[in-house]
Amino acid sequence: MHIPGKLAFRTASLILGLAFLAGCSDEQATTDAEFQMPAPAVSVISVPLEPVGEYREFVARTEASETVELRARVEGFIETRGFTEGANVEKDQLLFRIDQAPFKAALSQARASLASAEAEAIRAKADLERGQELYPKGHMSKADLDKLTSAEAQAKANVQVAKAQLETAEINLSYTEIHAPFSGKIGKETYSVGNLVGPSSSPLAELIQIDPIHVNFQVNEKEQITYQQSHARNPDANDDFNLSLKLPNGSVYDQKGNFDFADIKVDEATGTVNIRASFPNPDKLLLPGLYVTLVADSTKKQPMPLIPQAAVQENQQGRFVLVVDESNQVETRIIETGRRIGPMWSVKSGLKAGEKVIVSGLQKVRPGIAVNPVLKVVDKTTGVMHDAGNAPNSEAN
Repeated sequence: MHIPGKLAFRTASLILGLAFLAGCSDEQATTDAEFQMPAPAVSVISVPLEPVGEYREFVARTEASETVELRARVEGFIETRGFTEGANVEKDQLLFRIDQAPFKAALSQARASLASAEAEAIRAKADLERGQELYPKGHMSKADLDKLTSAEAQAKANVQVAKAQLETAEINLSYTEIHAPFSGKIGKETYSVGNLVGPSSSPLAELIQIDPIHVNFQVNEKEQITYQQSHARNPDANDDFNLSLKLPNGSVYDQKGNFDFADIKVDEATGTVNIRASFPNPDKLLLPGLYVTLVADSTKKQPMPLIPQAAVQENQQGRFVLVVDESNQVETRIIETGRRIGPMWSVKSGLKAGEKVIVSGLQKVRPGIAVNPVLKVVDKTTGVMHDAGNAPNSEAN
């Protein structure tokens, strides 16, 4: 068949062009294979197991372990004040003295009355003894003897009355001096020296004891039941917790406390039970009325996975981490977190010891891709990452 020259030329050009394109495609495929992007590098940690115990924080308030309102029990003018307002006072220290003159006079009168009554009792007894001698001889009637017997009994009763009046006078005199019933801190005086006070007056001052100091907080009824059941199984359950305080300025109080009291009923309005702890307060640092955080840390600890908070993400399913499997593939792992320890989370479920969790480079990866894991170690106190083998050791609480 004869093909015109011009058409033959076009056909040849088309064939050559297709062959050229096919060659370019093969070359491009080869180039893409040679220059494929490397797997992204990510920092991972090998999940450690650390001893972790139950941990709770409660909003609490401090309260004096002893409080007394100092009141006048007799009427009189304040004569002496024996303390400095706001200072520490010792047990039995004289705090107030009320004018004693009228009470000393009443005491002297009571003593004289007792002496008179005792003298009358002696006379009445002697008269009765004489009458008892005369009556058998017929020199005294039975009626007169009865009068002497009655007079002697009345004289004895008068002695008892006089003794009671003397005791009352002594008590009233003792009430003129008000002493500290215990060592503690005393507040501001209500009445100055020279003021007239009495049983109906307001408290003269308030005395509190703050060593030890009480810390009051509330737990819900479910927690209380759980604690009571645990305590029933183990009478020494108080030793299962370390109690500490976080102060309003963020510092941690340097004394440890212990459970001191649990209320005998549940508050119907709140469903909580009032609990009290006691803390030593030798330096008088803690004052009543402070809002503090009471920390209860169990001494019974179990090994649990511990991971940095920075590695934990959250979606609608809950908290999760990205894990690198044995083939360096990324997968999502839903976890249940426990307590926080500094910059770390304890993990109740979802992770095992030795698994590799991505802690840095999270923005570069997604589930299902291959990565190049670089092993790191996290300082559990500061959260700072170090190269594996160069990190300081620290223990979880």
